[in-house]
Amino acid sequence: MTVEHCSDSTVPARLRGCDGGHLYGGPAFAAAVGADLDLALLEPADDWLPGLPEEFRWRDITLTSLGEARWARTPMFVKQPRDKDLAAAVYADGSRLPGTDRLAADTPVLVSDIVTFVVEYRLYVLDGTVHAASRYATFGRLDPAPLDRDGQSCAVLAFANDLLDACADSLPSGVVVDVGLASDPDTGDEHWAVIEANMAWFSTCYAADPDRALDVVLRAAGPRHRTAARDHAFIRTAHRKPTAPLRGT
Repeated sequence: MTVEHCSDSTVPARLRGCDGGHLYGGPAFAAAVGADLDLALLEPADDWLPGLPEEFRWRDITLTSLGEARWARTPMFVKQPRDKDLAAAVYADGSRLPGTDRLAADTPVLVSDIVTFVVEYRLYVLDGTVHAASRYATFGRLDPAPLDRDGQSCAVLAFANDLLDACADSLPSGVVVDVGLASDPDTGDEHWAVIEANMAWFSTCYAADPDRALDVVLRAAGPRHRTAARDHAFIRTAHRKPTAPLRGT
């Protein structure tokens, strides 16, 4: 493949209208060049994580708006479903969230119970199966390692297979899913749980096989006219404004 590194959001004239282009980069860059390159950028739905069966979440998660979350008066973990304009973190209450001078009130956010992930893994999923994988963090600290060198590899893949058997139809054919071993802060019990799903074209592969990770990236950000019908529902568009009020905080 020919690789073109773009230092800004201007698409070189020779690339416009090309047949077979792909993209790897952030949402702002994708928004600027995606139309010129006629790309279909696949991503999971905002409500995918809170819509999972409880056995895969192991915590309460609500999709709401930043404006609603600002009213919360108890500690909570807050992140955006896909974009990264808001720091994903534990906030003591809603008053600690960024104000309207930084982020609009209708910005979609996921609000969840606070849990500790003992270890975290990134799975590159292609056509409903794990195509590449890597450990990337231990107790919240960066700690990449190939999955086949990790002592939890069999447990990770067993959980991933159960998840994908149950939920693959609700994900694009090329996507990244992060999973981890969650520890209950009250009991100390540990459970495998989904952390989040992300766009493959905006995800670091850490210690996963880069060639196999690239297979997933190419599927997730390729020519619109080659996109399979089952993926049309997952093509990135303008964010829908969530209407659900914040519950459970």
